[in-house]
Amino acid sequence: MNMPPILIAQSISKRFGATPLFNNLSYAVHDGDRVGLIGPNGAGKSTLLAILGGEQQCDTGEVSFRKGVRIGYIRQISEFKPEITVRRVIEDALERAAVPAATREQRLRETLGRAGFTESDTPGHPGMDRVAASLSGGWRKRLAIAEALVTDPDVLLLDEPTNHLDLDGIEWLEGLLRGASFAFVVVTHDRYFLENVASEVVELNRIYTSGLLRVKGSYSRFLEEREAYVEWQQRAQESLRNRVRVEMEWLRRGPKARTTKSKARIDSANTLISELRESESRTRSGTAGIAFDATGRQTKRLIEVENAAVAFGGTEILRGVHVTLMNGLKLGLAGANGSGKTTLLRAMTGEIALSAGEVRRAQGLRIVYFSQMRELDTSLTLRRTLAPDSDSVVYQGRAIHVASYAARFLFTGEQLNQPVERLSGGERARVLIARLMLQAADVLILDEPTNDLDIPTLEILEESLLEFPGALVLVTHDRYLLDRVTNAVLGLDGLGNAALFADYRQWETWRGEQIDASSAIAAEDTPQPAQTTAAAPAARRKLSYLEQREFDNLEERIDTADERLRAAEMQIEAAEIVTNPAALTAALAELEAAKAEHDSIYERWLELTEKVGG
Repeated sequence: MNMPPILIAQSISKRFGATPLFNNLSYAVHDGDRVGLIGPNGAGKSTLLAILGGEQQCDTGEVSFRKGVRIGYIRQISEFKPEITVRRVIEDALERAAVPAATREQRLRETLGRAGFTESDTPGHPGMDRVAASLSGGWRKRLAIAEALVTDPDVLLLDEPTNHLDLDGIEWLEGLLRGASFAFVVVTHDRYFLENVASEVVELNRIYTSGLLRVKGSYSRFLEEREAYVEWQQRAQESLRNRVRVEMEWLRRGPKARTTKSKARIDSANTLISELRESESRTRSGTAGIAFDATGRQTKRLIEVENAAVAFGGTEILRGVHVTLMNGLKLGLAGANGSGKTTLLRAMTGEIALSAGEVRRAQGLRIVYFSQMRELDTSLTLRRTLAPDSDSVVYQGRAIHVASYAARFLFTGEQLNQPVERLSGGERARVLIARLMLQAADVLILDEPTNDLDIPTLEILEESLLEFPGALVLVTHDRYLLDRVTNAVLGLDGLGNAALFADYRQWETWRGEQIDASSAIAAEDTPQPAQTTAAAPAARRKLSYLEQREFDNLEERIDTADERLRAAEMQIEAAEIVTNPAALTAALAELEAAKAEHDSIYERWLELTEKVGG
């Protein structure tokens, strides 16, 4: 027996003021659906998700639910009451779901454990008694997901869940959704995430006659189907345009007699003209005009970070960081939340002081910084946000009226006089990018610029960053953007260490090896039950078989690492390397890799030496 749909939306419409989001939309979610919901900013994705979750009402139409259905709904911003603990958040969710008291504690521990929470605070993992509001954005998102999962939902609705998760968090969520027994609908702009979790992609967009395009398969499959649909739509529109052209000619000639037949043809012609106007209106779409302005500076070395360390409150956030920014270098920073990415950016700009080491900046260096804090005075109108003192802006040395400049970022004349607080998250991101573009830059520093941007805008941003001739430093959880734009990645391990890699994939492989190595070492170092109390001290001083083999070979590995580091340091000083940007970038990468290997081997040698009491 086939189960009825979990939920059905029938002919629903929603508008805000005079602006329609969607009209006469029908949609159903069935058991096992794994849906990625995409669409341009302002299409109404979040509103549709809220309506499906019963959080908002539609203006017309109806949403019906299967009897007894359980829906988990996760908002874009995860907020919790002040002073409520992680444990209490889950306990309240279990109580609301009327879960039997006897099973609550076990379900709480299992759910929080899978989400990465521990009994008490441990490095990198908050404890169950932590105040929820004090968590980072990424951990608040994990808690919100755990809060929904603990009720055993039939369908999970997630609105931009990757926005505040770091790369580890995104991979955790991917694994959770791939193995899910429940249906889910996820609104996201993360293309790798879509490819990895969705078995069906739905685009909410007014260009489609029904308001949406639904394609079974991966995101890659969706792109193929959408391209075919657009081609068909263009052919159909051209055919309609030709028919209208014939009818217009007939109307201009004017029928000599107003017979019933001619009146019917006139009505038919007017209908065709209306259809064409509606079709052209639907398919008329704009793209944001993003293009960052460079100063054209010829200086090769823009920022040099040498042996940099930063400590706060006795805790070392970064140490031994070496990196040189030159024109054409597009550097990605990768690492978990709290690993020091934003700290390093602020040190590069001089916003915070180093505990050790040095940052050298070229004289008169112009840095443009996109902060993830998204600092905007939301009480100001869009007009005054872009042009504080007049009705024009200066872009690339030319005065442009603020309305024309705003239109490049898809803002209407009506929005110019509205306060920024009325704009969506994606629209506010476009405002920030628009302001940054008014400043010519030698170095462009972007800290999580992709949050809330739709996929079409992301694609334009990618092209602009690829064409930017200065130096770029990019922090983003968008793996597709990181892969496509950067030509080097500085990986931060969360323990203060940093190493340079050729690309994101290389860093990801290295990180996986480090995690595996740490797990293996932890397993070897786990004390075994002692046969007698007298034998225990001796067991603690003895190396395992694998450790002894490793220790015996360390001296040779140290000599090799020393030679590699000396060769890398000599190469970086060679005249033919310093004057060749491509060769210098490669030499810097080798130096960073040599230092990382050198430090790692020495640390391991010290660790094993202390263990045997040498």
